[in-house]
Amino acid sequence: MIEVFSTPPTDRFFEDYKVGATYECGSFTMTEADIIAFASVYDPQAMHVDRKLAAEGPFGEIIASGWQTIGLAMRLMVDNFLPHNGLAAPGIDELRWTRPVRPGDTVSIRITVTEARRSRSKPDRGLIHSLFEGVNQNGDVVLSLKPMSMVRVRNPE
Repeated sequence: MIEVFSTPPTDRFFEDYKVGATYECGSFTMTEADIIAFASVYDPQAMHVDRKLAAEGPFGEIIASGWQTIGLAMRLMVDNFLPHNGLAAPGIDELRWTRPVRPGDTVSIRITVTEARRSRSKPDRGLIHSLFEGVNQNGDVVLSLKPMSMVRVRNPE
């Protein structure tokens, strides 16, 4: 079931995240020009920058770098899921690029809270585990990861 936060990111705290809730966080559409521009600087593998070689490869065309996909997805996570209260994340588990992102693909981001617990050593924060998925216009998961987010609590004890 899709949930909607009752508070904006600027007023969001640990208590606003419900275990089992799934949140939609927006989408982006990938263009070939964007793929080539990003990859030319950050991931210049032939499948991302060379139309001819990419066409002859296993994907039949240029595909997006996974790093570009996760960067665009991260922006949507920051804008729509994470609270804007300044805590760093301790890490990400199981990052997967499960299908290629192609020019013209629209990727929607959904995040499901899988676990939430208050910190025993730092009472002003909690730890949220989630399943983060990027889904293309055909309903195929193209990106998945399991981030851990540190989030301030509303009323520390």
